[in-house]
Amino acid sequence: MSPAPPWLPAVRNNADWCDAVCRAHGRPGCFEHGLWLNPAPVPAFYPNAVTLTADGQERTLALLARLELPGRWGVKDSFATLDLAAHGFDPLFEARWIHLDATAPVPEPASGLAWRTVRTPDELEAWEASWSGLPEGARPAPGARVFPPALLQEEGVVFLAAGAGARPVAGGIASLASGVVGLSNTFRAEGAPSALDAELLARIRARFPGQTLVGYEHGEALDTWCALGFEPGGPLRVWLKREG
Repeated sequence: MSPAPPWLPAVRNNADWCDAVCRAHGRPGCFEHGLWLNPAPVPAFYPNAVTLTADGQERTLALLARLELPGRWGVKDSFATLDLAAHGFDPLFEARWIHLDATAPVPEPASGLAWRTVRTPDELEAWEASWSGLPEGARPAPGARVFPPALLQEEGVVFLAAGAGARPVAGGIASLASGVVGLSNTFRAEGAPSALDAELLARIRARFPGQTLVGYEHGEALDTWCALGFEPGGPLRVWLKREG
């Protein structure tokens, strides 16, 4: 038997993160039969299902049919093995899992900007406004929040922010689950130095020493993180249910 690929823990870590976000909204999902499923409405940009194994398409389709959700909703096909086109879904995007070994070196900070951990609901609201790309002074609408304050109490979850002002110029989320640390929702404001990407990585490594870092990316973001030492792994595909 061949050894499991080093990026494989990223799949479960990401499903754990999806569940943590939904749990913070009071709508947790469940893990069953190689899937994470959530039959309730989920926050924007989050799926209602995540596959945890590369096989079992018939079983997966049967479980997805149970969801009976209205409108457009997503399925994260973690191994890009499902064909959901004939079942009312369109591919939204493809990406690759990434991982950084616990012993791999990370760049030294270079921008001179201060980094901090987000600790209060007000700080989190400002963080989300920057992550969302809202205009200066704008705040997310209460009903449109993706990251509610309950996530600040989630064990193993850290929101990181760069910049001296209330509104961060860069940031990201680290989530320790399933034996690895997931890197997600990274952002850098227009004009902010590219060195902040490396600094975010260094901050997460300092916060979670000896842990493998994982995530998924595509396009320019994939190139950025691979240039900083991440290794690309297997493919994933996100599907979106058609209207009607």
